[in-house]
Amino acid sequence: MNLNATFVAQMLVFFILGWFTMKFIWPPLMKALDERAKKIADGLAAAEKGNAALKDALVRFQKLEAEARIRAQEIVSQNEKRGLEIVEGAKAAAKAEGDRLIAAAKAEIESEMQRAKDALRSQVALLAVAGAEKILRREVNAQVHADLLAQLQQELR
Repeated sequence: MNLNATFVAQMLVFFILGWFTMKFIWPPLMKALDERAKKIADGLAAAEKGNAALKDALVRFQKLEAEARIRAQEIVSQNEKRGLEIVEGAKAAAKAEGDRLIAAAKAEIESEMQRAKDALRSQVALLAVAGAEKILRREVNAQVHADLLAQLQQELR
């Protein structure tokens, strides 16, 4: 066996194998690697976009939360003011009702006093006439009696 011929044959086989690999195996392999690298890059870009969207969403959420808290505080404040207005209105209505009841009671008391005075005047007039009759020991006729009572009532007023 000739060492040179073996060496040349091995080199020829090596170059044929290299050419075959570079022509038929290497392009699909490089294409698959490029596609995988592109998928990985796209995945990383999507992850970056997702992180950016998450940060934006978090900022928007915090803004909305702050606005909601402010709005809730405004609503609570408005409700407290409205409650105070209702209480003040109820106090004013109760005071007005109390004043009206007091005025009605005073008017009724005045009316009762007037009726009592009138009744007392009538009784005083009757007693005066009865006393006068007893003193005089004579009887007064009904017309004269009614006239005396009316006159006495007028004098007592």
